[in-house]
Amino acid sequence: MIDALVLAGSLNNGPLCHCSAAKYEALIKIGPEAIVSYVIKALLQSGEIRRVMVVGPPELQEILPPRIIYVPSAQTVMENLRRGCGLAKGQLLVTTADIPLLTPESVQGFLKLCGDRSADLYFPVVPREIVEQKYPGVKRTYIHFKEGIVTGGNIFLVNPRVVDRCLTVGQELVDLRKSPLALARRVGLKLLLKLLCRALSLREAEARASQLLGIAGRAVICRYPEIGVDVDKPSDLKLVSQVLGYHFSPEDTNAEVIYRLN
Repeated sequence: MIDALVLAGSLNNGPLCHCSAAKYEALIKIGPEAIVSYVIKALLQSGEIRRVMVVGPPELQEILPPRIIYVPSAQTVMENLRRGCGLAKGQLLVTTADIPLLTPESVQGFLKLCGDRSADLYFPVVPREIVEQKYPGVKRTYIHFKEGIVTGGNIFLVNPRVVDRCLTVGQELVDLRKSPLALARRVGLKLLLKLLCRALSLREAEARASQLLGIAGRAVICRYPEIGVDVDKPSDLKLVSQVLGYHFSPEDTNAEVIYRLN
């Protein structure tokens, strides 16, 4: 078993601020529970996790179960990752707080795909057909590789010992993750051209990312769409709410916006 870290420090100052008055995205409610609570439950029920740590604002402590370790958040995603890694015992499963469709089976499946876990970082990519087959109409950012069209997942297996030496570049890559062309431009003109021609392979992208970060990274083709459906815009919140089986009434905090989206 391994430790898990949930990154839950993002302010609700983007598109979702029109859907919820919650100060932080992790605290936006779907039905009776906050988004982050669904992620925590999936991790605990997977049978793969020894301890769950959540890094975020003090307000999170009010909803965390007793077993969960709270870690105060910093200003950036990578600094939050560093804080969690400082408490980890061995390899660390890292996930964002905004994937409430995460299931115990998808956690188990991803870890199994990581094989002998000898690399420093394992990052998942999910084929578009898998995502759209299970969640028709979902809007994701996709990248065309030689192997097919994929979207990135929001769960990672990390060696905590390598995090300090790749914080700066790692934060830059995180900031560019929603812009495939900007990301490719950062990693090199050759890769950019191959990406535009849809001739870039996953292995080439994997090798360049490893070189940039100074670590051994592995891309994992994952057939669990739950890890690739995050909630960062109103249409995501609507979709995820429907999938989880919640129907809003006038008493619900988000009801006005949900009805307006229908």
